[in-house]
Amino acid sequence: MEKKNFAVSGMKCVHCKARVEEAIRALDGVVSAEGNLAEASVVVEYDPTRLSPQQIKDAVDTCGRYELTL
Repeated sequence: MEKKNFAVSGMKCVHCKARVEEAIRALDGVVSAEGNLAEASVVVEYDPTRLSPQQIKDAVDTCGRYELTL
């Protein structure tokens, strides 16, 4: 397992945080996703043999007006 912290722009409220977390958790290979509004980031624990950071970015970028930075 790998754990990474990604910056997410556009995440400004509890609803945004939940939407980003939900989009990431829906991906195969994700163990956990925990957003942080104060830091505008999300910590993702995932299996790198089943999922790439680019796939995480794509899921976040398409779930609303958010952009995950790799």
